[in-house]
Amino acid sequence: MSATLAAADDFDIEIRLFLDAIYHRYHYDFRSYALQSIKRRIRAAMQRFGCQTLSQLQERVLQDAELFPGLLDFLTVHVSEMFRDPPFFLALREKVVPILRTYPSLKIWVAGCSAGEEAYSMAILLHEEGLLSRSLIYATDINPRALQRAEAGVFDVQSIAGFTENHRRSGAPVSLSEYYTAAYGSALFDKALRRNIVFSDHSLATDSVFAEVQLITCRNVLIYFDRGLQERAIGLFRDALCPNGFIGIGSKESLRFSRHGAAFVPVSTEERIYQMRRVGP
Repeated sequence: MSATLAAADDFDIEIRLFLDAIYHRYHYDFRSYALQSIKRRIRAAMQRFGCQTLSQLQERVLQDAELFPGLLDFLTVHVSEMFRDPPFFLALREKVVPILRTYPSLKIWVAGCSAGEEAYSMAILLHEEGLLSRSLIYATDINPRALQRAEAGVFDVQSIAGFTENHRRSGAPVSLSEYYTAAYGSALFDKALRRNIVFSDHSLATDSVFAEVQLITCRNVLIYFDRGLQERAIGLFRDALCPNGFIGIGSKESLRFSRHGAAFVPVSTEERIYQMRRVGP
């Protein structure tokens, strides 16, 4: 084995030991995240904290709990935008909303909500379809600082142009400007949207199902998990969905090869929207 390959193998071992230490010290479980993705994020964290080796980073984080929230920002993914992949939201309006209208009340789970872009997108869509007043959106993430940002409902005004175009392409009947006030470089979204959103800490790696829901969105999260954790997460979604409920996942994700896949039928294959197999007449 070459010295380069040996060093790479040693670093992989160090990462697994590091993630194990994080789990036992802080009870955050990244041990089943995709190795190559977590490796890139750990290298970025090492640079940010000025550590030449992973053992230096581990020593600092384990000895100083105040550093851990900063590390958590590197270990979790925050890349998102409102109405990301507009055809997905258009498919929700056209193929899922008509079924959701038949329920007297709705519970929706936005898993891996990050800074809240997907949760606010869902609230706006439901409002536009006349369903928000009878809906409760559970927006969950493992990063407390991301949840705080999400609950504040404040986004950089420079992002608004992109959000607005996405919203328009999602089939929206009005402009996104109806829902926020811009000032001092930030856009504050209407507090009325937040009344129907519950932001909460939840880990797909360690936590259980907490409610029965009619719709789940977990988009561009599963790609960061290894196969075992993907299976666990999809099993949680299956257990959380009511009969005939819906789930939407990311454009590069699939339920096809999961052992739970037989529980779902495609509603929009291109947009990765599935429904629990129908029961009853």
